[in-house]
Amino acid sequence: MVLTANPPDLRIGVLGAARIAPAALLKPAGRVGGVNVSAIAARDPQRAQKFASKHNIARVHTSYDDLIADPDVDAVYVPLPNSLHAEWTLRAIAAGKHVLCEKPFTANAAEAERVADAVEASGLVVMEAFHYRYHALAERMRTIAHDGTLGDVTSVRTSLCFPLPVFSDIRYNYSLGGGASMDACYPVHALRLLGPGSPTVVSASAKMLKRSAGRIDRSMTARFSFAGGATGRTDASMWSHRLLRIGAEVEGTRGRMRVLNYVAPQLYNRLSVTVDGRTTRERVHGEPTYDAQLRAFVAAVRDGVPFPTTARDAVVTMRLLDDIYRAAGMPLRGETPQAPS
Repeated sequence: MVLTANPPDLRIGVLGAARIAPAALLKPAGRVGGVNVSAIAARDPQRAQKFASKHNIARVHTSYDDLIADPDVDAVYVPLPNSLHAEWTLRAIAAGKHVLCEKPFTANAAEAERVADAVEASGLVVMEAFHYRYHALAERMRTIAHDGTLGDVTSVRTSLCFPLPVFSDIRYNYSLGGGASMDACYPVHALRLLGPGSPTVVSASAKMLKRSAGRIDRSMTARFSFAGGATGRTDASMWSHRLLRIGAEVEGTRGRMRVLNYVAPQLYNRLSVTVDGRTTRERVHGEPTYDAQLRAFVAAVRDGVPFPTTARDAVVTMRLLDDIYRAAGMPLRGETPQAPS
């Protein structure tokens, strides 16, 4: 009998001691197995050292470049501010590292195109961290929306609204790629998942952070059209009268699907389908979204298993986000805004 050795752990380095890193990577790594979060770098060395001690990370690098150059790092997790995603993903690719990059993938579509081109030339795995897409609920939603259960889809509506009244938070910082449409970008991604084809932005309206000179949306409503005549709407908010709303609704010629909490379904979710006047309800079970995402990332790196949130897919989402900002009369993230006349 021939014994096959287990493959070595995938060694991941973290760029930045971000608040999301424990939930998105560190805790899942302990549950998924086959992963070793082996290094971290942060702009503040003391913060990096404290973070490493708390989370049992073996090595602390004094710069992002040093971490990327580390031969004992196989992949890089990028939870940096949105405006830095493209730069450091490209640097990681140039160093031969796989990348798990937080959403939104870049600050704008032009950046996303450059990254996607680099990914395709490199053969490396670069995944956008839309973790919800790896839960069984996302696939269940997609199936119902597209398998004819609802008849011909006539409208899709998705939302992610949550309260963040701390206006000094980096998510309200234009130079760092902030704004509700950027941080709460799940509705646009979910609209693409559920809609009958590729959506086109028809209009958008924003509620502005007053002190941002028209650059930061604290909430955004966008309307879309699909080639077959269906309509779409997304609502993204970090501070508006919609304090908490996380849902999706698909209307068809035969019925309707409603979903509660597609973003963090492991906490609680509810899916209801009404067809020909009859309603069925279910809760879709699955492992935590971040665990499922990390498992998919490891499988892609080790075995070449395909995954949905590719760099090229991210380009499509970023184009829609750019179009939403244009339709709302706002500057794109990553642009130098024009001074008011």
